[in-house]
Amino acid sequence: MASILDEYEDSLSRSTVLQPGCPSVGIPHSGYVNAQLEKEAPIFTKQRIDFTPSERITSLVVSCNQLCMSLGKDTLLRIDLGKANEPNHMELGRKDDAKVHKMFLDPTGSHLLIALSSTEVLYVNRNGQKVRPLARWKGQLVESVGWNKALGTESSTGPILVGTAQGQIFEAELSASEGGLFGPAPDLYFRPLYVLNEEGGPAPVCSLEAERGPEGRGFVIATTRQRLFQFIGRVAEGAEAQGFSGLFAAYADHPPPFREFPSSLGYSELAFYTPKLRSAPRAFAWMMGDGVLYGSLDCGRPDSLLSEERVWEYPEGVGPGASPPLAIVLTQFHFLLLLADRVEAVCTLTGQVVLRDHFLEKFGPLKHMVKDSSTGHLWAHTERAVFRYHVQREARDVWRTYLDMNRFDLAKEYCRERPDCLDTVLAREADFCFRQRRYLESARCYALTQSYFEEIALKFLEARQEEALAEFLQRKLANLKPAERTQATLLTAWLTELYLSRLGALQGDPDALNLYRETRERFRSFLSSPRHKEWLFASRASIHELLASHGDTEHMVYFAVIMQDYERVVAYHCQHEAYEEALAVLARHRDPQLFYKFSPILIRHIPRQLVDAWIEMGSRLDARQLIPALVNYSQGGEAQQVSQAIRYMEFCVNVLGETEQAIHNYLLSLYARGQPASLLAYLEQAGASPHRVHYDLKYALRLCAEHGHHRACVHVYKVLELYEEAVDLALQVDVDLAKQCADLPEEDEELRKKLWLKIARHVVQEEEDVQTAMACLASCPLLKIEDVLPFFPDFVTIDHFKEAICSSLKAYNHHIQELQREMEEATASAQRIRRDLQELRGRYGTVEPQDKCATCDFPLLNRPFYLFLCGHMFHADCLLQAVRPGLPAYKQARLEELQRKLGAAPPPAKGSARAKEAEVGAAAGGPSREQLKADLDELVAAECVYCGELMIRSIDRPFIDPQRYEEEHLSWL
Repeated sequence: MASILDEYEDSLSRSTVLQPGCPSVGIPHSGYVNAQLEKEAPIFTKQRIDFTPSERITSLVVSCNQLCMSLGKDTLLRIDLGKANEPNHMELGRKDDAKVHKMFLDPTGSHLLIALSSTEVLYVNRNGQKVRPLARWKGQLVESVGWNKALGTESSTGPILVGTAQGQIFEAELSASEGGLFGPAPDLYFRPLYVLNEEGGPAPVCSLEAERGPEGRGFVIATTRQRLFQFIGRVAEGAEAQGFSGLFAAYADHPPPFREFPSSLGYSELAFYTPKLRSAPRAFAWMMGDGVLYGSLDCGRPDSLLSEERVWEYPEGVGPGASPPLAIVLTQFHFLLLLADRVEAVCTLTGQVVLRDHFLEKFGPLKHMVKDSSTGHLWAHTERAVFRYHVQREARDVWRTYLDMNRFDLAKEYCRERPDCLDTVLAREADFCFRQRRYLESARCYALTQSYFEEIALKFLEARQEEALAEFLQRKLANLKPAERTQATLLTAWLTELYLSRLGALQGDPDALNLYRETRERFRSFLSSPRHKEWLFASRASIHELLASHGDTEHMVYFAVIMQDYERVVAYHCQHEAYEEALAVLARHRDPQLFYKFSPILIRHIPRQLVDAWIEMGSRLDARQLIPALVNYSQGGEAQQVSQAIRYMEFCVNVLGETEQAIHNYLLSLYARGQPASLLAYLEQAGASPHRVHYDLKYALRLCAEHGHHRACVHVYKVLELYEEAVDLALQVDVDLAKQCADLPEEDEELRKKLWLKIARHVVQEEEDVQTAMACLASCPLLKIEDVLPFFPDFVTIDHFKEAICSSLKAYNHHIQELQREMEEATASAQRIRRDLQELRGRYGTVEPQDKCATCDFPLLNRPFYLFLCGHMFHADCLLQAVRPGLPAYKQARLEELQRKLGAAPPPAKGSARAKEAEVGAAAGGPSREQLKADLDELVAAECVYCGELMIRSIDRPFIDPQRYEEEHLSWL
């Protein structure tokens, strides 16, 4: 047998596609260009399975990619479509004439029920190879099965519903376990639940569907030939073992709600559409005598599962009397009717036939049609052939249908991925709303289309709908790209003009006050909208011009605040003399540049409040930038003006710690003009060091001199260390002040004496006050009576100076006595020194032959040596090595120079010729050998290296030289 699923297009089958096609190239009004290079494939594509059955096909079911068909009366063919080349044949093992009535396959593809015409039922599991009879089911001709989608597994069906030809509904459960000869039967139980009746009594249960809803609710839909029943109830959590008995028990006393239709086919069939496997079904279609009842399934409704119901009549030539439909399957937007010679697909939205597919007579009449919910494929068969339908992009043109129905929301939903189609829907919706005079909705839709901007704008202008036009412009503005600056500028200007014109028209009408307020709020919302902020900021100049041309100062200020153009806001308030409002804006936004710009204006009108704002700004403001405003303001010289300027300058100096010279100089000028009492206090607080004051000393001196503040001038002279000028000026003010100045040069006694002489001369010559002059003499110990006497006039008697002269004479006498005592002490000290020198000439030391050098411990007499009074003895070279490290650098250099010269000098002369040559060398100016040795001894042997200062200075010297530490350390290892 060839591969069963080697598929090929049935070139012999004839199909008529009635669905509208798309043009190959088109340019719609929206401006989109649609180019279609190849013809689009139809929604329903039929393929014949390359399979020739050995016997006639009596039944076929497909679920979860598992296909089962019965051949003849005793053969079962099972195919896993994922492994199509591995078919499985099974023999039913029937010896009687019983035929296969129907087959049922659960949603998992695991449990197959075979209903025989002999009222027997066989069970086959997907993983088993046995056909097992269901003993409890015997005697029932099964017409329908309602599978349990929530609890069904590969090993168990869970509680299921079974409908029979006698109108009975049973509950059953099947298990796939095979326990051997004495093992449990697959049918765990089989019990009756309900009987469906029509007018004449019990009627066959043609279809059964069971579903679970939210909150533990259960739904069962059962159909007979003319009725559709609904069973709705609540299933308790954890009570799955009870199955459906509780649901049906609620209808023991009264019949369930049902829909009934007069005509009958003698049978009916119910189809569900489920978007995904194991999800809740969304729509249903019931094939019955009067047509197809189609609607939605809403599990949330308390009274009925069905909603949005409508009956689609059968197409022409289809029905109970003509060509009755044999089966029905439901897809997302179509239901397909199976007739004996063809398949017709009907759109569930319009009821129109979109496909009429005829089959060749050679295949025989069509028998049945099923749908595999897991793959979406549709399967149809005759007795000699099997066909499969592929459903491709079923929703591709649904938007057109919804568009023709004016259901624009659904149309947009199904063309969201296709911009050209979406634009068409939006344009149609906009036109529809415009005709319905829903202008605002129309404007919102037009703004999303690619329609010509000018046409839409003129359309609203002609209809005098400025509000809708504004909405359209706002939406267009929000959709602009950052690069479209020109369009944004035009739109913002136009919108502003529209709002201003409308506000101007409504402002004077008292009857339109509410409308005016609403329009104003919309305008302000437009100006403050974050979506338009970028464009409004770019067009702020033109918008301000429009606001000014309309004289709308209120919104001019409002817009300036939104754009953070506070300069314009403050300027507006100043122009209208609302200075406090202007200052409030400045204080709120704390922009230093705005303070610098508007302070010259505000300080003339609200100086105190402005200075308060300056102080609150603190260090954010540069006081130098505010000096021009203060200078212009304080030129009037009024006390209030100067006091406000001084208040801010004092804040800068005392609180902010400003050190800028300009600020201190200006504060000095303010003190000099307005508060002289504070001038001297400020100068004294600044200090007396010329390097630490922050004002210009020369400027301060000139300023104080111009305004006649002499005490302040004296202080500046003192800071400048011009003590003579300070004393001269202080004598014009106060003698005590002059005395303070005279004592300042503490290190220069000559200058102090000179300054005190100035004071004495002033007191004697100008004030002619001898007592005060004598007080000055007593105040300065540098002055003597003889220094002051020349200043007194000749007629002054000595009585005035008697005490001073006596005191002076006593001082001289005491001084002479001190000198005599010092001379006597000096004479005694000289005599002691002479006596010590005589004693030193007689001192000597003894060197024994066994004496050794204190440094090298070798005999001392082997080489030249030094003997110190302390008793230490050193070789000359050893002493030199011991002394050298402790000498300063310059002495070390001197030592090397002496050694070099001593080495170059001639040896000691032994004859008269040598002595004569040494005398000649000394006469020539060069040092003699004896002089060099004396200098060397002075450096090396001035003191004992162990007992002198050299040893004391070496107390902090390490025992090991740091440069030789590593070498010494390694030698110990």
